[in-house]
Amino acid sequence: MSMALAQKLAADTVTAVASGQNLQDVLAQIKADHPDLSAQESGALQDIAYGCQRYGGSLHYMLGKMLNKPITEPKLESLLITALYQLNHTTNAPHAVVNEAVDTAAKIGKGQYRSFTNAILRRFLRERDKLNAGCKHNDVAKYNLPEWWIRYLQNHYPKHWHNMVAAWQQHPPMTLRVNCRKSDAQTYLKLLAQEGIAATALDNYAVMLAEAVSVNRLPGFSDGLVSVQDFGAQQAGYLLNPQNGERILDACAAPGGKTGHILELADCNLTALDIDAGRLKRVSDNLNRLNVQAESLQCADARDLHKWYDGRPFDAILADVPCTASGVLKRNPDIRWLRRPGDAVKTARQQETLLDALWQTLTKNGRMLLATCSVFVEENEQQLNKFLNRHADARCIESRVLLPNKQQDGFYYALIEKQ
Repeated sequence: MSMALAQKLAADTVTAVASGQNLQDVLAQIKADHPDLSAQESGALQDIAYGCQRYGGSLHYMLGKMLNKPITEPKLESLLITALYQLNHTTNAPHAVVNEAVDTAAKIGKGQYRSFTNAILRRFLRERDKLNAGCKHNDVAKYNLPEWWIRYLQNHYPKHWHNMVAAWQQHPPMTLRVNCRKSDAQTYLKLLAQEGIAATALDNYAVMLAEAVSVNRLPGFSDGLVSVQDFGAQQAGYLLNPQNGERILDACAAPGGKTGHILELADCNLTALDIDAGRLKRVSDNLNRLNVQAESLQCADARDLHKWYDGRPFDAILADVPCTASGVLKRNPDIRWLRRPGDAVKTARQQETLLDALWQTLTKNGRMLLATCSVFVEENEQQLNKFLNRHADARCIESRVLLPNKQQDGFYYALIEKQ
């Protein structure tokens, strides 16, 4: 694949996200439409597409500083953003980036954007230092977040917001969960060292790689020795603390990382539930690779109890509820531009009906773990308080806010006991 195609396809993702589409879905469709892409080509496309979202605030700011009036052709604007990312954040040869962008611009409209594209990109190369310095004086460009999001963090996390925005501008680390039935972190580090893969242990069963690698290079991956899972997401299994013989429900189970972890931790009778049949297949694949078995995999809306619930109460429930995903911007950088100020309130309302339905299926003295990958308090602390107010038989045993940092994304957990 030429750089021109990678650049053009990445520009298509910028246009799609700007129209409200999810980057992962867009990339999956592009890769399906271009089955001839090699692993290297696919990686290059992914890096540019993700980078354009991660640094979207600064890229749009710098482009704006070079324009006399806004660009009205979305494809042209996306192409320029893509080329600016390559010039500012990659080792691609500048002349090649410019030439490919100019050739692609010539095919937009009736070819009237060719010289304009050439002029803008060459000006950027001349004024790059000055334009980058200017980003420090504009919050959206400096922090690569929408203005409303920055104000929200300053309001709700006055002591931590600087570190949070800094973490979200980093690439996510590749973190592994070692299967506790088969090994531990220290033993697995030796296997990685034999393969020339540098890594460090984060706890007894978590390992963070110095650089991401293909899962095919991970010793024992296909045999279920390790799984790829964010360090923050790994805490769900430990907080739920499954015990042998318990009946456990993993609601909203897909793609199955936490499901697999629960089954590694205990010989329990687990029901994995998800509303999406396609995503439930990923849970099944995950469990097959780990060589563990759920009691049942159910495709249904968790709120419709008569569709899936057999009346036998659960000892523990993992309620990994749908949320804004505002904590996982390192892995999903497009979310910062897709979310709107009122979204957390809307998803919190949807979570309420889901949590109330699940609570009915929990046995006395059972426990439910409310889990989100959000940092918005409406979905977290406020959601917990409202739930406790609605249910006199509910008591919070422990709640935990995991802020994004070098090791993990942002998560929230609240362990609730039924009295």
